[in-house]
Amino acid sequence: MAKGPVLFVCVENAGRSQMAEAFAKKHGMNARSAGTIPSARINPTVVDAMRERGIDISSNQPKILTPELIRDARLVVTMGCSIEEACPKPIIAQMRKKLIEWHLEDPKGKPLGEVRKIRDEIESKVRDLSTSTEVLHLLSS
Repeated sequence: MAKGPVLFVCVENAGRSQMAEAFAKKHGMNARSAGTIPSARINPTVVDAMRERGIDISSNQPKILTPELIRDARLVVTMGCSIEEACPKPIIAQMRKKLIEWHLEDPKGKPLGEVRKIRDEIESKVRDLSTSTEVLHLLSS
């Protein structure tokens, strides 16, 4: 059986989780992203910020968080969204066993300079995640 992906979750799947998924894939990780209440499109400022890093996410589409995505994930990383308000309790219980929470500011409505800071923080966290012994153990089990 193939290893499940790292699943990055935020509210709209239009910014933070999309950046995290893209950086994780850049670092060779199996990654997906989803949102609890997906937006109609990716945040264009986020697209611009990622393009500066040589990563094109302009054709990505926000996706809804499903029980199947959580079930199949080896690790679930939330981006600072309120999972408790948006997810049914059984889904939360399923996630808790493999959940990491990153409290990140939402780039929605922010100027490019602030989005760059959020992007850089996400890139750093993904890099740390890809080299964390504890997480690598979880991902390989």
